[in-house]
Amino acid sequence: MDLTELLKMGADMIQGNSDDATTGLDTDSITDALGNLLGGGVDGGIDLSSIMSGLSENGLGSIVGSWLGNGENEPISMDSITDLLGGDKVSEFASSLGLSEESASGALAEMLPNIIDKATSGEGSIIDNMLAQVGGADGAMEMLGKMFK
Repeated sequence: MDLTELLKMGADMIQGNSDDATTGLDTDSITDALGNLLGGGVDGGIDLSSIMSGLSENGLGSIVGSWLGNGENEPISMDSITDLLGGDKVSEFASSLGLSEESASGALAEMLPNIIDKATSGEGSIIDNMLAQVGGADGAMEMLGKMFK
């Protein structure tokens, strides 16, 4: 699944969430705003490393496994979304869509676990592509072994 598909999926989730403020938004505008908010990764993809390190730095590391695993995704609070992504980025996201920061944080808190889950599971996922670049799981384990010698 490529970044454009993930961002469009995220835009659909935000547009269809329970907040009336997001239901009338243009999905292309939401997609662009999400790209600006979550972008910066390798090849212009989602910057998963920043998101994951932000989760750990903010004491939210326990929910990462649920987003990456096959089970149910644990929720994240609106305050934690702001801590994770940064108040200035959430504010910019909200402003670009004409939303309150509360609506933006709520929409992101509902959407982000699902997008990370989709980005990291199944064939063609970001994880699958990263493993292919290092020679599969064996190559990744070899790299990790060298790092921790």
